[in-house]
Amino acid sequence: MVGMGRSPGGFGVIGVESTDPVLSLLAALGLGQTAGTALVVDLCRDLLLRTGRTLSDIAADGPAVSELSPGRTGIALITSGPLHLSESKAVIDTLAANWPAVVVRCPPGIWDGPIVPVRALLPGLLQVHETTPAVWQPLVSGLRPSGPGPVLPRLRGSLARRMLAGRAASGARWVRAWEPVWGMPWA
Repeated sequence: MVGMGRSPGGFGVIGVESTDPVLSLLAALGLGQTAGTALVVDLCRDLLLRTGRTLSDIAADGPAVSELSPGRTGIALITSGPLHLSESKAVIDTLAANWPAVVVRCPPGIWDGPIVPVRALLPGLLQVHETTPAVWQPLVSGLRPSGPGPVLPRLRGSLARRMLAGRAASGARWVRAWEPVWGMPWA
């Protein structure tokens, strides 16, 4: 499906948002791992990700040759730094030209490209009632989402720790469940 920001391989630039900061980070990492090689850009500024160079550094100094395209398979992480959100888009577009996939982790309502809302699927009165499509992450088994969209398998703590430590988890059932998300028509 070429178009809508996707490359012929089915990937492109897509945003991930959630009101839960840990869920949004894990979602961005999971979605990125399904592409095989991806750049995950953190625009949330909540200090969950700490990396060396930032988008702000790239905007000021220009990108290094190693940042313009992947040097290996897997996930690369970069934070926005103090760069204003409006300026981040141009830097992300520059980097996305040679990356097979770019996942932008962002706060709700700020990314103007395709965005995947990720919602925690909670029991009883805590459940979010939403009619727009979203990716649903159950926290306990046996729950049904209030809106359309894929329901992920339960996320095990060992897998979350593995991904947060920067280790590959592309064979995990939870990560594989993200694969169809790239082909869905997100607004």
